[in-house]
Amino acid sequence: MEVSVLNIKGESTGRKVTLDESIFGIEPNEHVVYMAVRQYLAAQRQGTHKSKERSEISGSTRKLGRQKGGGGARRGDINSPLLVGGARVFGPTPRDYSFKLNKKVKQLARKSALSQKAIDNAIVVVEDFNFDAPSTKSFVEVLNNLKVSEKKQLFVLPSNNKAVYLSARNLKGTQMAIASDINTYGIMNAEVLVVTESSLEVINNTLNKTKEA
Repeated sequence: MEVSVLNIKGESTGRKVTLDESIFGIEPNEHVVYMAVRQYLAAQRQGTHKSKERSEISGSTRKLGRQKGGGGARRGDINSPLLVGGARVFGPTPRDYSFKLNKKVKQLARKSALSQKAIDNAIVVVEDFNFDAPSTKSFVEVLNNLKVSEKKQLFVLPSNNKAVYLSARNLKGTQMAIASDINTYGIMNAEVLVVTESSLEVINNTLNKTKEA
């Protein structure tokens, strides 16, 4: 699949890049994408929730009624979960929600997400650019020129670029990522993927590592 390379004015440079078929041209595996997104969201959870169980609640432990013959349930003290104002049983406790996914599964998920964006024609390739100093106004101009300002974008850069990052940091709907660190959630959460030319090479090298090994 060939994509035209644009400059930051939104004009075609006359060059075209070919997207790697082994990354951008596979059949997307929806279940693998779902698992990778679920893993990302699970890892974001704090898991600090806690409710008091019957051994921790402050209340008398005096037995209220007889064990048998009362006709009701065998409740003991006022902390019983059967009673109004009683304790909670099997309530939430602090826990870690994160879980493991195999490396090749996560890699397939990223490839599937990128392929889905290619199918949706939601990939814009831009020539490498830089700002002399952080300027949100200049970055907004770039978004308008590329006609992506109304959509959620993920800008993929080949490496850390402080000036560009600071220019985009304050914009709602704009996320920045380094090509070697892109994740499935970030790709799927964006409506359009804006990738620089150099980033494509980094993505190809990163996602084809296992294949070479």
